[in-house]
Amino acid sequence: MRLHNKIVVVTAAGQGIGRAAAIAMAAEGAQVWATDINATALATLSGIANIQTALLDVLKQDEIQRFFDKLPVVDVLFNCAGVVHNGTILDARNADWDMAFNLNARAQFWAIQAVLPKMLKQGRGSIINMASIASSIKGLASRFVYGASKAAVIGLTKAVAADYVTQGIRCNAIAPGTVDTPSLADRINAYDDPVQARQNFIARQPMGRLAVAEEIAPVIVFLASDEAQFVTGQTYAVDGGMTI
Repeated sequence: MRLHNKIVVVTAAGQGIGRAAAIAMAAEGAQVWATDINATALATLSGIANIQTALLDVLKQDEIQRFFDKLPVVDVLFNCAGVVHNGTILDARNADWDMAFNLNARAQFWAIQAVLPKMLKQGRGSIINMASIASSIKGLASRFVYGASKAAVIGLTKAVAADYVTQGIRCNAIAPGTVDTPSLADRINAYDDPVQARQNFIARQPMGRLAVAEEIAPVIVFLASDEAQFVTGQTYAVDGGMTI
């Protein structure tokens, strides 16, 4: 049990990578708080051992603060909530930019700010942020707003890691390639030709297939565990060879 009795909070845990990570960490002995804005999605986690669910809108700072105030201890925070916008800089609207940075970066800032005092008091804590290959790591076509916001996540991660490296706090990020999640399916189905769109997503993966969420979760488990206690400020690419 690599996470025995660790208290873990996961945002956007109702589906996709968040859900897979919550289940994987619970299986390793963690006591997981799986949070999401979608009650129906959260209900799919009901009855799974070591998982408790809570509605949480990470676009509301006061709601985040109230949630963390109720928890006496938090050992691990996985900031998973995010949104993907399609388009170039000429397609981008101010509203797109605001939404991407609010959900992909500002929500992480708020959650970390809310949980850090507890972790500092404990003298330990692992923070894991959802970044992306589309960021400062790699430019992808039609991912202007998304890539900019995920680059901010990588910078945020390194800054937190640097500030608290001597105080028992580790902060890392993961950068997945293209993962076959409900969110991706929604984006694919929005294209005029969803079949061709899926083929295009697959074509940009050197392995010739999409990842599944369960292939991302083990890296999150590692970063949450004491096995990674000498790892901080890093961004782990789980990308099927996109950045070779």
